[in-house]
Amino acid sequence: MPEENYNVIHPTAVIEASARLGSNVKVGPFCYVGHDVVLGDDCVLESHVAIKGPSIIGKGNHFFQFASIGEACQDKKYQGEATQLIVGDYNVFREGCSVHRGTVQDQGKTIIGSHNLFMNSTHVAHDCVIGSHTIFASGAQAAGHVHVGDWAILGGMTGVHQFVHIGAHSFCGGGSIVLKDVPPYLMVHGAPCVPAGINTEGLKRRGYSNEALLEIRRAYKEVYRKGQTVAEALAALEDKAATVPELKLFTDFIANASRGIVR
Repeated sequence: MPEENYNVIHPTAVIEASARLGSNVKVGPFCYVGHDVVLGDDCVLESHVAIKGPSIIGKGNHFFQFASIGEACQDKKYQGEATQLIVGDYNVFREGCSVHRGTVQDQGKTIIGSHNLFMNSTHVAHDCVIGSHTIFASGAQAAGHVHVGDWAILGGMTGVHQFVHIGAHSFCGGGSIVLKDVPPYLMVHGAPCVPAGINTEGLKRRGYSNEALLEIRRAYKEVYRKGQTVAEALAALEDKAATVPELKLFTDFIANASRGIVR
């Protein structure tokens, strides 16, 4: 026999007829689940949460009060097109977090992976692509078209300029203003932000070997400490990157950084 659906819906919640809810979903007081919203199994909406569509939300996501998810974007070019928000599994959206759908000027989708934490008053704008296991600390804001790699951390009140890419495992210190791309593994801080070394502790926690850490440190010095152009540094790292996957992530990101990297 199929499992029964034990959804708990508060009587003050409004759920539109075209919304689809999975199993074991909790929708608290004064929540709104709009047209063309798909909510996966085991999602929890505390009170006063608004989720609009078209949005596809995976399983086990937790939305706290006054989160606004899947709202139309604030880009003045937006003319009401049916763009999307796609969210993976087991994310946490704390109080006052806002996430907007995409625009047709980009891929038409805002995409968020899994196991992310968006603390209170954070913002993910239209067309952003957020990986998995990231942390947006309180007040961190990502403008339109921003990409954030897996395991990246944005400290409190960090502001990220539109179209910036933030590499995997990087760490933006609190209050950073990020105007250029941040390569993987870097720590940055300041307004505008500048490099402050490698996120060594974070990499150790994720099981990076001492050998990989040594190569990443050497690569950082090649790019940031030897007074070379980016092209010269990448040329010097080319052979080693071909044999060290962790280093190739670093060099490939820099080679494809259309806005230039933080210097």
